[in-house]
Amino acid sequence: MTALAKFRSPVGTLAVEASDRGVCGVRFGGGERARPPITARTRENLEAGLRALADYFHGRPPRLPPLDLHGTPFRLAVWRELIAIPWGDVRTYGEVAERMGRPGAARAVGGANHHNPVAILVPCHRVVAGGGRLGGYAGGVAVKAKLLAHEAANAPALRPEPRTGGERPPAGPQGRAR
Repeated sequence: MTALAKFRSPVGTLAVEASDRGVCGVRFGGGERARPPITARTRENLEAGLRALADYFHGRPPRLPPLDLHGTPFRLAVWRELIAIPWGDVRTYGEVAERMGRPGAARAVGGANHHNPVAILVPCHRVVAGGGRLGGYAGGVAVKAKLLAHEAANAPALRPEPRTGGERPPAGPQGRAR
């Protein structure tokens, strides 16, 4: 069972959904009815997701909440790559594919972005088309441009503390292939 809360942001209302394992959805529109958490763990994960979004939009470094991502092994790998893109930076679909050791898979990366269930926190908005064109975005191209401008303006503050050992941030230990 999941809990759902609405979050009012500068880019519109977002629906934030969490399970016992972590945040499993951040969607634009927020048209769904809120559902209260039924367990303490779900409540903690939902609150962590809401805090991360509040910090992000206030220009403070957000702490990535636990994530409960479900997808194919390829999609999970793409989403891990997205989380590794530093605040204020962008990558092309082709660059993401190359970093994954899958040159030529730019379209597949775009497809994985399209199915990203956790907008903003799994930052598919940081991926652009070749030549710097914005490409598509679930919240609309204008929202993508606004998010990128927000990050560019706040990039030094939004960059998380460096991790030891050069490790990449995880997509969450709960990322599971279907």
